[in-house]
Amino acid sequence: MGVRQLAWRACYELLGARVKQPEWTFMNYGYAPVDDAAPPLALDPADEPDRYGIQLYAHVLEGVDVTGADVLEVGSGRGGGASWVARTLGPATTTGVDLAASAVALSRRERSGPGLRFEQGDALALPFPDASFDVVLNVESSHCYPSMEAFVAEVHRVLRPGGTFAWADLRAADEVEETRAQLRSSGLVPVREDDVTAEVLHALRLDDARRTELVQAWIPRVARPAFRPFAALDGSRTHERFTTGALRYLRARLVRSA
Repeated sequence: MGVRQLAWRACYELLGARVKQPEWTFMNYGYAPVDDAAPPLALDPADEPDRYGIQLYAHVLEGVDVTGADVLEVGSGRGGGASWVARTLGPATTTGVDLAASAVALSRRERSGPGLRFEQGDALALPFPDASFDVVLNVESSHCYPSMEAFVAEVHRVLRPGGTFAWADLRAADEVEETRAQLRSSGLVPVREDDVTAEVLHALRLDDARRTELVQAWIPRVARPAFRPFAALDGSRTHERFTTGALRYLRARLVRSA
């Protein structure tokens, strides 16, 4: 695992181990349409503080009918995304799996929804039988994995024939084509691939004040300088790299052939 991957993973572990407040529900950078005339996603009032994080999930799952499906989220983090899917999209079951035991414990304690469960597991060795799920979801997590090819092979293994892999994550601009090749490496067939950097950056700007308050309130002072780029706060190197185009945010939908 590279230095950058270790740094990202350390921040995720810090969130899981030190930030016990369930109100920090989502860790993704969010999504906001640049065209502000677009109708807003309808949300329950309790979900409104997490609008941008939820909108990213909704966008990643755009075009995927999960009604009655068995859904797996790999890298479920603090459980907000899996809970929203279970509560609002009508799947038969929703399973969140995460490497961090602390995140799984928080999710089991704080998140709810019909058919929702959380398990500890490694994305490169998923603890599920072959052909167990209709949809596999992976949002802003794979940049921490030691091998993208090994992860995608596991996705292919646990998907049922005809199943969908819905994915989104950040990558350096010079890694975009390599990442797209890695997504196809196990034989999954791309249905849609696009770049949503502008929309993610728009969400970061709209949500910056709230995210800054969360960092100041819940992250230990000594860890804040390292955490600012992780959270992509305004003025951080991560935010600057999105602005200049050195860092891109990608979305893809692929299917396992029957």
